[in-house]
Amino acid sequence: MNSKTVGASSSRRGLRGAVLGATMVAALLTVTACQPSGGDDKAAASPTAVPSGSASAGGSTSESTEPSGDSGTGSSSTTGAGTGDGGETGGGNGTAYADCEVTGLNTAVELQDGSGETPRHFLLTVTNSTRTPCVLNDAPQVRLKAGNDAPIVDTLGEPDTEPVVVEGGGKAYAGLYVFGNDEGGEAEYDQSDRFTATLVAGEGTELSGTLVFDLPDGLDTVSVDDAARVNGWAGTEGLAMRPIIQL
Repeated sequence: MNSKTVGASSSRRGLRGAVLGATMVAALLTVTACQPSGGDDKAAASPTAVPSGSASAGGSTSESTEPSGDSGTGSSSTTGAGTGDGGETGGGNGTAYADCEVTGLNTAVELQDGSGETPRHFLLTVTNSTRTPCVLNDAPQVRLKAGNDAPIVDTLGEPDTEPVVVEGGGKAYAGLYVFGNDEGGEAEYDQSDRFTATLVAGEGTELSGTLVFDLPDGLDTVSVDDAARVNGWAGTEGLAMRPIIQL
């Protein structure tokens, strides 16, 4: 009987221990479930740690700080190079270049009339034999006879006041009309075996040497009279001859 009593008491103590153990385990599980893990802490904190220039916004930031192709370096050197408007030379021609010198110019003459026609229209050409650009001003002072006492040919209208810049090795032109008399017959007219052209310097206030233009091959002399006219310096043959050829 005593032994049964002892056995029942032990069973009850075992049952209470089991219940207590289960209660403690449940409590521990509850506490554990309420605490965030270390990995969750890092994940939650990461958005507040991203700086304004981080990878998510770094693409636009990097692009905006890169220099563009239009930095202005090329355009500055282009717009500032040799415009010729920054002052006058000693000749006062208003460009960045000096007046042409006769020693640096080669001359040529070309007849513009056809075979059998009276020689009247000529193209005067000068070639800049130097490597440096130079300037021709107004119209040349052309004489159809030898000597400085010979009359100067009138210009055809007002000469172009813009100076003509002749590049190194480049050319410039002037159109010349020498004879307007159509009477023919036995009349005798003045003859010329060459043309001369005195250059005008700067603003037209000075003279700057005289060029000699020998007649083209096949012409020993040409008839000249007071109908002669010269068209001022031009950069192309057409501009020089167009008004002259109409005379």
